[in-house]
Amino acid sequence: MPHATPFLMFQGGNAQAALDLYFATFPDSGLLSVDRYGKGELGTEGSIKTARFTVCGSEFMCSDSPIEHAFSFTPSSSIFVEFEAADALDSTFGVLSKGGEVLMPLDDYGFSRRFGWLTDRFGVSWQLSLPLAR
Repeated sequence: MPHATPFLMFQGGNAQAALDLYFATFPDSGLLSVDRYGKGELGTEGSIKTARFTVCGSEFMCSDSPIEHAFSFTPSSSIFVEFEAADALDSTFGVLSKGGEVLMPLDDYGFSRRFGWLTDRFGVSWQLSLPLAR
């Protein structure tokens, strides 16, 4: 049975710094496995060849691309995180938006009690939401 896993490709050796930020920011997040480039391999020695990790219990993969590309992340593909408390959402929004770009500031947009959309300093797009009462 096929299994789909979101994959984030970082440039400039930023994968480890991004993972450190995500693990420090989100609960139930951490490294599952990592394979690093060795001496003489295509990528920078010690950078991430592939890593499996969780953010809020969901599994992802990432790598440091050893090849320069004319593209990076786009906000049209984002990680959507639902929160149970506004203070946790606000705190996370503040951490992730530092050095990044706010696409939609925190507000009540009608589809969520509190919602914000941002791109973090690594270019990864996040939608943070406090759902309407269920």
